[in-house]
Amino acid sequence: MTITTRASILYELRNHVALITLNRPAKLNSLTPDLLNGLNEICIEVQSNNMVRAVVLTGMGNKAFSAGGDLQELIPKATSGEFEIVPDPEKRFFSDVYKPIISAINGICFAGGFEMMLGTDIRIAVDHALFGLSEVRVGIIPGAGTHVRMPQQIPWAIGMQMLLTGEPISAHRAYEIGLVNEIVSADNLLPRAFEIAEMIAANAPLAVQAAKEAAVRVLNNGPAFRLEHDVSQRVGRTNDAKEGPLAFMEKRSPNWSGS
Repeated sequence: MTITTRASILYELRNHVALITLNRPAKLNSLTPDLLNGLNEICIEVQSNNMVRAVVLTGMGNKAFSAGGDLQELIPKATSGEFEIVPDPEKRFFSDVYKPIISAINGICFAGGFEMMLGTDIRIAVDHALFGLSEVRVGIIPGAGTHVRMPQQIPWAIGMQMLLTGEPISAHRAYEIGLVNEIVSADNLLPRAFEIAEMIAANAPLAVQAAKEAAVRVLNNGPAFRLEHDVSQRVGRTNDAKEGPLAFMEKRSPNWSGS
């Protein structure tokens, strides 16, 4: 077992199961350009490495899987067009990874962290986990696959309530609506995720990857992702998209101009 560190990510291979850990616990594992670039590199490695048959994705600590994009490091660069969260407009998190991915949700799963989770296949959560899409509260919208993937995964009305209010839901509510597979204790989170990953890894690897590839390629609609990208970019260039993160960091209510 070898552990490598790459741009705030820990990566290790345990037999045929890769463990990817977002490693910014002091910042609730929020996403930065360096972290996302590192994750993209790891995804390429995972897909090309025949030793990897399944992946477990989690966050460091017991507070957060990921709170989403870092409002200081990522969001200003993303809204200005300086950095693309997902470089290809017709692809989203894990679109090209046909190795099964199990999310081990260890706490807050918001915004970009939620979008990342939507790109995974099986989800195990602790009972104190929270799930939410808070982007509209800071003047932006999700731009990494949510508008395409979420209606495929949960009922329309529930998804729209999450998108339009920004209100989070509990782990138990996420289980009720089919967003997560199981709720477990914190002590059992990684063991259970690895148990499932090892069951998958024991199956014929080419058949497993083909099964996932077929499902992903049928449902991941490139033109739909591009449409989401274009709308997200349009909103990201507004004055409100600058005001929202600024107000959040200054701990005040935003002054929306509608422009």
